[in-house]
Amino acid sequence: MVDYHATNNQNQYSSAEPPTYMEQENDWDRDLLLDPAWEKQQRKTFTAWCNSHLRKAGTQIENIEEDFRDGLKLMLLLEVISGRRHTHTHRFTHAHTHTQIFICVVQVCLYSACERLPKPERGKMRVHKINNVNKALYFITSKGVKLVSIGAEEIVDGNAKMTLGMIWTIILRFAIQDISVEETSAKEGLLLWCQRKTAPYKNVNVQNFHISWKDGLAFNALIHRHRPELIDYDKLRKDDPVTNLNNAFEVAEKYLDIPKMLDAEDIVNTARPDEKAIMTYVSSFYHAFSGAQKAETAANRICKVLAVNQENEHLMEDYEKLASDLLEWIRRTIPWLENRAPEKTMAEMQQKLEDFRDYRRVHKPPKVQEKCQLEINFNTLQTKLRLSNRPAFMPSEGRMVSDINGSWHTLEGAEKGYEEWLLNEIRRLERLDHLAEKFRQKATIHEAWTDGKEAMLTQKDYETASLSEVKALLRKHEAFESDLAAHQDRVEQIAAIAQELNELDYYDSPSVNARCQNICEQWDALGSLTQSRRESLERTEKQLESIDELYLEYAKRAAPFNNWMEGAMEDLQDMFIVHNIEEIQGLITAHEQFKSTLPDANKEREAIQAIQAEVQKIAEYNGIKLAGNNPYTTVTPQSIDNKWDKVQQLVPQRDAALQEELSKQQSNDHLRRKFAGQANVVGPWIQVKMEEIGRISIEMNGTLEDQLTNLREYEQSIIDYKPNIDQLEGDHQLIQEALIFDNKYTTYTMEHLRVGWEQLLTTIARTINEIENQILTRDAKGISQEQLHEYRASFNHFDKDHSGALMAEEFKACLISLGYDVENDKTGDAEFTRIMGIVDPNNSGAVTFQAFIDFMSRETTDTDTADQVIASFKILAGDKNFITAEELRRELPPDQAEYCIARMAPYAGPDATPGALDYMSFSTALYGESDL
Repeated sequence: MVDYHATNNQNQYSSAEPPTYMEQENDWDRDLLLDPAWEKQQRKTFTAWCNSHLRKAGTQIENIEEDFRDGLKLMLLLEVISGRRHTHTHRFTHAHTHTQIFICVVQVCLYSACERLPKPERGKMRVHKINNVNKALYFITSKGVKLVSIGAEEIVDGNAKMTLGMIWTIILRFAIQDISVEETSAKEGLLLWCQRKTAPYKNVNVQNFHISWKDGLAFNALIHRHRPELIDYDKLRKDDPVTNLNNAFEVAEKYLDIPKMLDAEDIVNTARPDEKAIMTYVSSFYHAFSGAQKAETAANRICKVLAVNQENEHLMEDYEKLASDLLEWIRRTIPWLENRAPEKTMAEMQQKLEDFRDYRRVHKPPKVQEKCQLEINFNTLQTKLRLSNRPAFMPSEGRMVSDINGSWHTLEGAEKGYEEWLLNEIRRLERLDHLAEKFRQKATIHEAWTDGKEAMLTQKDYETASLSEVKALLRKHEAFESDLAAHQDRVEQIAAIAQELNELDYYDSPSVNARCQNICEQWDALGSLTQSRRESLERTEKQLESIDELYLEYAKRAAPFNNWMEGAMEDLQDMFIVHNIEEIQGLITAHEQFKSTLPDANKEREAIQAIQAEVQKIAEYNGIKLAGNNPYTTVTPQSIDNKWDKVQQLVPQRDAALQEELSKQQSNDHLRRKFAGQANVVGPWIQVKMEEIGRISIEMNGTLEDQLTNLREYEQSIIDYKPNIDQLEGDHQLIQEALIFDNKYTTYTMEHLRVGWEQLLTTIARTINEIENQILTRDAKGISQEQLHEYRASFNHFDKDHSGALMAEEFKACLISLGYDVENDKTGDAEFTRIMGIVDPNNSGAVTFQAFIDFMSRETTDTDTADQVIASFKILAGDKNFITAEELRRELPPDQAEYCIARMAPYAGPDATPGALDYMSFSTALYGESDL
């Protein structure tokens, strides 16, 4: 217990320690002796400052050195400014904005958390007054204030200098000492605050707390900076200081609840206004406006967080739309590619093939680019979410990148199957057209041969014929049977062709079947009639003995020869289809073999003609008059010669047709060789580039920017190679138009090269995106280039197979090498499981380099948290557990205010009011700790 009645009590607070700022400011005798006008300014300012607090307790002072002598109002003043008396409620009635309410709350909080003053003594004796003042002085010293040369007796005796010194000490402790701006406090902090706030204003240069304020512009600038609607700053003039000062004092008293502590004329008429009076008055402005600064900071933090969240949501919506559009296109395209409805004609199938080529050239390439861009957007979005400490983006069900890749794989499978079906169908139709034409030719020849045969076989001419005539008829019938047997092969060929057309699903099979059925039925009928006529002739043969041997021999030899010529003409006019040089060369060889038989055939023809000549010779020699043509055959020497001449004409025509086809096949072989030569270069080039990209992605040559530049130059070199792919596409189209379906000179198909080219473009784009994300991570997390190199070196060391990803055991070994305690024990396994949950949320069993550096950067940097955002909302809400829509619209930009209002759930606490919103659950949802 301090003895407040000690004779030397004015020295009981002295200390051997160096004087503090407050001690230095207590040099009152020197200050007041230098300029008595300062005492007047201080008396007025300090009196107004004390009354600004005492009025909260319903009282005030008139004379500062007299009214504090009994210690009662001094203790009351300390109770008010220390927060023992909570009398601030009336200030809220004058607050018109949320910011003003917030300022009041800050001021209340400024005076909170203090111990209670002892109960004052109500006696009128000097000792009672000294005890009360000592209680007040002891309370001041308990706050860490060292009073120098100030004792209770001087206050009780009404010593003006000591009283003013005590009040200045109180002002320093409770109004100025706690001011802190950019690591400066008290006077320096208050001065720096004034400089910061008035810097944009013309004719204002705050360097101190005396002459810098004489023209009044600094006071007006402080008010205008925080409440621009209260003052028209542009109308103020520097040469009218009294008007400027009175304007600032009146506005502060009327709208900011800051009492008028200074006199404009005193300040203007004093060469150097009192620094302490100015500081006391300016500190009231600081406390009035400091709450607004905190609210602005809180609003800025919330705006920043909401802006990041809105941007991420926009990226998510873009991804969902792009993924939906791409999947919808795939969904529409696959049924078209899976449609196997065949067309009836070659022209219709050729149109389908052209539509497919148009799909390959025009429709698919933009979708390939969209798919690549979708993967890049997804990776960029995930990186931004990780950098802003947000939960990973999970697309809607069925719209994951893996889902799109699966659908794309299905699309390419359908595309490959469709192309194979088209080519096979074209081959089938080509084969069908050839067979149908061949069927029509053979059927026409056969029908021409059978015309009238039934009528011939059913006639009864042998009943009235002579013996020689009967014999002739018998021989003629034998010749017909020989001819019939020779035609058996053609009928079988016709039936075989019809069967094949049915098996190949020829569109006009019904008419083919009907015609074939008619031929077969007619052929069976001819067989029956032929047998019946032979039996009839043989019954009458015994009665007829004369026979013309020469006619018979002629008929027997002429008929086969005639059939051979008809077959030769048919073969020489037969259509053919080949696919390579070997097949056409086989046809040429067969034709040459046929030509080699022509001399023997000519001898046979001459022998047959010799028989007919012998008949004529015998008839002339014996004077026999021949009755018409050979009774045994309709084949005349003239018809044999005519057909032989026809064969002679067809042979060179066949030669020309075969040579033309040979030239065509040689041209096709040239196309094969040309395509193969280019494909055998492009295929290995693509493979080499894919391997080089894989190698570049794991090397560490230069900075990330250097690597990104090199990769983009490398990408451009790949794009510059595109004309070679286009040339190959052109060669491939010529091959397809020539109906070439095989190529023995290369193992590469255009389909393989297309897939390789698309994979090459996608891989280089994905690699560039990975480097861009690494740069984004490095810049956002403050990772140095050396750290990135260290991370990459550690990653590559354990990536033994150069796959670009670490398996679980490889990743554990890498962590151990970096100093993480993940050894094979209970604690280490738990830590490793936690880390794997961060770097491999999908449980794929592999850790990419991007996930690795995200983890390493997260371990070493700090980001905004849900608690920080909650604290910011609490400031805007005036320390309430909820916030209203009106408060959000007043403190935040319109779009972000509406964003919060639309997503905040109603507040359900016991202190809820109508329209209360729950900002706590909203803040945790932003960071994935709860659901919006």
